[in-house]
Amino acid sequence: MSISQQAANRTLIASICDEDSTTGLLLAGCGQVEADGESKNFAIVDNKTSPSDIEAHFTTFTQERKDIAILLINQHIAEKIRPLVDKYSQAFPALLEIPSKEHPYDPSKDSVLKRVQKLFGE
Repeated sequence: MSISQQAANRTLIASICDEDSTTGLLLAGCGQVEADGESKNFAIVDNKTSPSDIEAHFTTFTQERKDIAILLINQHIAEKIRPLVDKYSQAFPALLEIPSKEHPYDPSKDSVLKRVQKLFGE
């Protein structure tokens, strides 16, 4: 299957973020809840959320759901599952680490930026 065929049905932006980031994304219109009320394209993570729960959401959005085009994850949350994030190399969904209100973006931790730097020999 070509990349354009893979991308054709991918229309959603998913997120694994803190409450503030998720609220902003939902207000921007990025939220979707299926009729069953269980299947959502976002996961709200707080201090009580275990790394295994975060991994489960990550796996659902990157492997099981075929309607996700982009997965946004707060960088401080990605740090909790860093080995899984660093190992991820699929074209779809595209994985983007974003800052949060309480945690600034650190380019030295971004897995995509690290791969780009390797490509250019930096």
